[in-house]
Amino acid sequence: MEEKDNLIQKTIRIALVGNPNSGKSTIFNILTGGNAHVGNWPGVTVEKKEGRFRYMDFDVIVTDLPGTYSLTPYSVDERIARDFILKEKPDVVVCIADSTNITRNLYLCVLIRELGANAVLDLNMSDLVDGQYKINLKKMEELLHIPVVATSGKKGTGIEELKEAIVKAKADQNEALYINYGGDVEDAIKRIEGMIEHASLPYRKRFIALSLLLGDPQITEEVKNSGLKNGIESAHIEAVNLGKKFSFDIETEIIERRYGFIESIIKHCVEKVSSIEEKISFSEKIDKVVTNRFLGIPIFALFMWITFDLTFKVGGFFADYFEEFFGWFGNILKVWLTHAGAGNVISSFIADGLIGGVGTVVVFLPNILILFLFLSFLEDVGYMARAAFVMDKVMHAIGLPGRAFIPMLLGFGCNVPAVMAARTIPDERDRLLTILINPFMSCTARLPIYVLLTTLFFKNHHPGLVILSLYTLGIFVAILSAKLFRTTISTLKGKVSPLVMELPPYRMPSIKGVWIHTWERGSLFLKKAGTIIFGGVVLVWLLASVPFSQPYASEGTIVGYIGRFVAPILKPAGFGFWQAGVALIFGLLAKETVVGTLGTLFGSEANLSSALLNLFTPLSSYAFMVMSLLYIPCIATIGVIYRETASLKWTVFSVLYSLFVGWIVSVIVYQVGSLVL
Repeated sequence: MEEKDNLIQKTIRIALVGNPNSGKSTIFNILTGGNAHVGNWPGVTVEKKEGRFRYMDFDVIVTDLPGTYSLTPYSVDERIARDFILKEKPDVVVCIADSTNITRNLYLCVLIRELGANAVLDLNMSDLVDGQYKINLKKMEELLHIPVVATSGKKGTGIEELKEAIVKAKADQNEALYINYGGDVEDAIKRIEGMIEHASLPYRKRFIALSLLLGDPQITEEVKNSGLKNGIESAHIEAVNLGKKFSFDIETEIIERRYGFIESIIKHCVEKVSSIEEKISFSEKIDKVVTNRFLGIPIFALFMWITFDLTFKVGGFFADYFEEFFGWFGNILKVWLTHAGAGNVISSFIADGLIGGVGTVVVFLPNILILFLFLSFLEDVGYMARAAFVMDKVMHAIGLPGRAFIPMLLGFGCNVPAVMAARTIPDERDRLLTILINPFMSCTARLPIYVLLTTLFFKNHHPGLVILSLYTLGIFVAILSAKLFRTTISTLKGKVSPLVMELPPYRMPSIKGVWIHTWERGSLFLKKAGTIIFGGVVLVWLLASVPFSQPYASEGTIVGYIGRFVAPILKPAGFGFWQAGVALIFGLLAKETVVGTLGTLFGSEANLSSALLNLFTPLSSYAFMVMSLLYIPCIATIGVIYRETASLKWTVFSVLYSLFVGWIVSVIVYQVGSLVL
């Protein structure tokens, strides 16, 4: 028994919390060595990351909570963070704060201290403020009554001090922070505490009273279930009376008091060495240009054009070598299989199925890596947040919530996490609207389709602009759909919520950090090539081979029958040959499988290029790319739409609507283009 107690004492459970862009994930990776278990929080599709590390004789279990600015219950991320701290009661909560924006970041730490959590304050990115101002860590410890350390996730400094502070906080068990909200508010809190004296809830009475005063729906419901309706009514009366005394609502008064407390801490603990106004002024000068009401959107379009142009040119340079390798490798395999006496079925499976299918997709890995490299750089340098503000006024004017642009930007990478990112939108109408339009954002899975056809038909006609036009079309269709839904569907009607977010300071990202983000996303493409795409092309090869009495990939095979059934529907869009229909059908598994299917049906890269040049025209190839952009999202995206909406009705609506839009827009492009050209 004594040995068991000792084991429990040697384990420390900690939670990492922090604002977005505070470097929390970097600290998590440094502490755990990158060895994390990733899953979902119970009942929701929000990612849960857990890891562990050893320090001295302690086994430290680390839970990385979602990034959040506050602990209100109005978004899934905030509820998860607050519930974990209140109900799971970790031994230590480590508050990661951005040292370059200390006032804003300390607000979350103050909230956690008010909850009574055992905490450590980590002032991260401390290297960015060296020479600008000094922070008196000891004085801050005295005022907050918790250990305070300074780290740099980028340089890896201060990590040992952070580990030591965690052990210290575990041993000291610091008390909850008390902030005086003024006589009127404090009297109201005490009266509410008296009404809930016998509440059987695992929270501090002051926290419950303050939550009821602010109208917290989650705590109100829990108090109601405890049979203390009088406490809820009393809190409502107190809030109404206080609202009459202040020129603004009670929540604003409490927030102002908290920031007043934070300002007093900064006044006592932060000493300016040199004015940081020059740095702020520099950022403001940049923002005056990139967020200008007239220049903002053209600058955003210019950055995107540069990104796609370099994706095509630089990525295409390396892709050519990949293509030559797979061509050489395919020929070597054919010769070897012939000498080895392999049958026609095996030879066809390897040469046509694997090399022709998977190889055709993997050829575009350089293009995808280049795209992610530039997007990661723009994100880490701080520009993508500005892009959201640039687009906010445009979207808000047509009924699209400003917050939706963040998930839309994520959709450039993958629609699955982009749909999940809509959970941060508090308003249910805005959240549902964002989910429904997100599949129109052009994810990187569609990029191999664009690069393949653009290389064949538009190589000498500004290919970067062709690809940019497709991404722009996706945004345009998403915006028009949002306007249509907002004005015609009663469930989605309502006031549009504004975009409120923090603009991170401009920073020069580290090469290592940008590369890690690039490779993380690129590796997902390779994993998909080895799993979903592999399975898809094998299935296509099998259907293109049966019955074996028919020539491979002919109209007499099963896949030929499927394609001939779909082809007449696609004829008005200019690509009414059966192979295009088969490719689009199997693109439901993963959009990359569209290229993989074509590669499987036509064989080698050379045969594929020759076949497509005969079957497509530049106009019909563009219409095909439009269809690939807009029609039904992949199965993974459909699945996450269902999980996020918990509605079969909205999931089916999303699928049918996107299928109709994809077909009608591609038909319009081809038919109008045929009249003009």
